[in-house]
Amino acid sequence: MIELLIQQRSRDLGAFEVGRVLPFAKRRMVGPYIFFDRMGPKQIRPGLPREADVRPHPHIGLSTITYLFDGEIMHRDSVGSEQPVRPGEVNWMTAGRGITHSERFEKLRAHGGPLDGIQAWVALPDEREETDPGFWHYPADALPVFEGEGLAGRLIAGRLDGMESPVRVDSPQFYVHWQLHAGARASLSSEYSERAVYVAGGEVEVDGQRVEAGSMAVLAPGRPVTVAALGEAVVMALGGEPVGPRYIDWNFVSSSKERIEQAREDWAAGRMKLPDLDDEEFIPLPPKFGAMPEPMS
Repeated sequence: MIELLIQQRSRDLGAFEVGRVLPFAKRRMVGPYIFFDRMGPKQIRPGLPREADVRPHPHIGLSTITYLFDGEIMHRDSVGSEQPVRPGEVNWMTAGRGITHSERFEKLRAHGGPLDGIQAWVALPDEREETDPGFWHYPADALPVFEGEGLAGRLIAGRLDGMESPVRVDSPQFYVHWQLHAGARASLSSEYSERAVYVAGGEVEVDGQRVEAGSMAVLAPGRPVTVAALGEAVVMALGGEPVGPRYIDWNFVSSSKERIEQAREDWAAGRMKLPDLDDEEFIPLPPKFGAMPEPMS
């Protein structure tokens, strides 16, 4: 049932590293999910340099999902939002025709503590790529939870097995957080054509094949899959229906190469509004190396 096993790769963001899972050379997307980064686990000491923050930067054509296991991140954006995200909560930002935002580690800088979580991007369907930008925060107690023998779960976004998250998604998809005790089993139904499981902690077996922490197992379609914990484990399950091929360049996602070129020009020329409450600095447009790669699917 495992089509491909992806091991996260270390990416240096300056003050700390992340584990990049998607996009991957042999599998760029899973359903509409086009980007998946693991932040941590990392113990932050007080006095973290300000350079560790993610300064204001732009997006088009996607939604971002920030979901934490530990720590706190402060989000500010160009539609006026200022919202910390804490473990179990969801910050969901839809870029549409264009948004800018920053992510600051202010509480961790002051007090120190653990940081661990996932940042994912969801490509918007064709008819929603140029929608108005927006931001929505969902507290942990607003999200559906479920329990089984040795299993606790939270439906972060989308629909799965008759449950529906209040998070406003733009295409058929699901995103689940499972916590499993040793020997516990979780079942993933076959209702979506593209699915994957990412092991955030511990080790599991997926239909008898071992998958270790930091790995994503991309699943074959067509039948339910069982995930069995070999010890204490934390697993993220995600997927949905494809939205079609997408170009990705820096922080921009689109079905159109020309639209991405326009976004690059707009950012370089200062035509994209900075966050209302964080407008004194920004990330410059990085240089472009060669032609834009073929679209992802």
